[in-house]
This record gives sequence, C-alpha cells and structure tokens, in this order.
Amino acid sequence: MDSLKTNLKIVWNGNTKGAGRVKAAHLETNIAIPESLGGSGEGTEPKELLVTSAAACYSMTLVAMLETRKLPVAGLTMDSEATNSKEEGFKIIHYPHVILSANATEEQVQSANRTILAADKGCAIGNMLKKADVQIDLEGKVSVASGEENQ
Repeated sequence: MDSLKTNLKIVWNGNTKGAGRVKAAHLETNIAIPESLGGSGEGTEPKELLVTSAAACYSMTLVAMLETRKLPVAGLTMDSEATNSKEEGFKIIHYPHVILSANATEEQVQSANRTILAADKGCAIGNMLKKADVQIDLEGKVSVASGEENQ
C-alpha cells in the first residue's frame, strides 16, 4: 500500500486569545482556542475538526459503498454530533439519511440499510478513533423519494 502524505501549514497570531489559520491542499479554515478554555473562539477548534474528519470519512465511505452496490441513490445527507463526558468519554453519533429514487425496491432499501452499517466498519478514520476508545454510533435512515420532485 502506498503511504499517504498530508501537508498542512498553521499560522497563529496572538496569544491564547488570538486565532490561527490552517491551510492544506483542499482545506483552509480559521482555528482558535474555544472561549470556554480562555480563547477567542473565533475559529474551529480541535474537537470540531476531529468530528469533521470522522464524518467526512464515514460519508465518503458510505457513498462509495452505495455506488459499488449500484443502489439508486437520489440524495444523501448527514448530521453528526459529539459529546464528551466523564461517564461515556468521547462519543460521536452520525445520522446518515440515504434517499433512494422513487422506483427503489424493498430489497434496495434493505441493502442501503446494511450499507449504512458496513460503511462504519470501512471508515479508516473511524477505525483509528475507535482504537483510541472513541465511541462511534450510527442512527441511520433510508427513505424512498416520493417521485413528486420530478413533476
């Protein structure tokens, strides 16, 4: 397997109340220490970037698997949330919603439901996080488009 090299640059201005900028090949965003930790809060913070990475990996894995299974996907949306507590530790929940075309069969709906679960096992970032004791849960749903959108 070829190794993957990722380069990024961070420029930080000021102290803890300051802010920074992250630049990579296809990413550019502001970063900052959260206000709750004494920072300015004027940018994304590490946990948000971590959840973004996990969500992007999962959704891209899901899209690839749905395509491989030749399912008639009309749309895909996903919300993700993260919590950090002493009782449960760091936990991420993904809420993928796969919308199949109006002519999808029950068999295709069931296949899409299985794919939602399978994509979790195929996501490299999610698997790395699980090894670090991050709990990742899925609350996915599959629906069939009404067909009225095309009228």
